[in-house]
Amino acid sequence: MPKKKRKLIKLKCGVCKRINYYKYKNPTSVERKLELRKFCKRCKKHTLHKEAKK
Repeated sequence: MPKKKRKLIKLKCGVCKRINYYKYKNPTSVERKLELRKFCKRCKKHTLHKEAKK
């Protein structure tokens, strides 16, 4: 059976530093860390969410 290449990562808010989202990433095709603008429920606005450490 082939191995799974997708990896589950955490997205952390840049303002309040809380983990709000989880996303799958293929580490072989995407080498840099993900940065997405997502809605933060705690800040109540759209902020930059970055990939967090495990």
